Amino acid sequence: MTDYRRSPMLVTGAGGALGRLVLAELTARGATNLRAGSRRPEALEIAGTTSVHVDFDDPASLDAAFAGVERLLMISTDALDGAGTRQRQHLAAIAAAARAGVAHVVYTSMPAPALDHPIFFAPDHLATEEAIKTSGMGYTILRNNWYFENLALSLPAALAHSAHLTSAGDGRIAHGARADFAAAAAGALLGETDSATYDLSGPEAQTVAAQFAAINAALGTAIAVVPMEDAALDATLTGAGVPAPLAALLVGADRAAREGRMDRVTGHVERLSGRAPQTLTAWLAENAGRLRG
Repeated sequence: MTDYRRSPMLVTGAGGALGRLVLAELTARGATNLRAGSRRPEALEIAGTTSVHVDFDDPASLDAAFAGVERLLMISTDALDGAGTRQRQHLAAIAAAARAGVAHVVYTSMPAPALDHPIFFAPDHLATEEAIKTSGMGYTILRNNWYFENLALSLPAALAHSAHLTSAGDGRIAHGARADFAAAAAGALLGETDSATYDLSGPEAQTVAAQFAAINAALGTAIAVVPMEDAALDATLTGAGVPAPLAALLVGADRAAREGRMDRVTGHVERLSGRAPQTLTAWLAENAGRLRG
């Protein structure tokens, strides 16, 4: 791989959990020309970086932030309103990066995005990938599987009721640690030259039952996995006060797992980061105290 440690780089979404981890990896690996992009750059205090204003809804901010950048990590935005906002934002950023002469863009996508995907924002990722591929820029597309950290979002309710509701059936998900995916993104920024798409995963694909067996072992709990149909799960979640978009995402993810859309295990994390990805058991051991609340 070519060494880009001195190349001007920009990481968007730098204030988020993934962005901060990527910048920490880049700094640790000796990158010396780092820009941290955020809608609120004044709130960033990230050592070894220069904070810049990046607002995907403000074309002027994109043109200014991307000027002189050679390597760009574009972290997908959090606009999940189902009204096309996220796709519009992404396409605007890609156009601005191409105008600015960015040589290589790294993008965080999702597993197997498709128009018929049960997760409602999959078409946003698909359209973004296609726009990147036709932009003229070099690219690395990272199809990140679900984070182990996503399991933590389900745990408060599961702990409160000693039950986790799911419609995933025997479907498997190749979860991985956010830090491992961040290390892979940093590796792509620092070394990837050829255009390619990578599927980032943990070291194994597990059913929901296996995941919660590991959680119970780590936390000393007895959370039962309760199988449900999609419609019943959606009705139960919304009836319990879960916002409809979040309920749709949770049900869509379970269906995607059931349909075999999230179970691909690869060696791409290790290829890009130089280290083997963490297992769920190891991650749980590190995070058990926080997960118990």
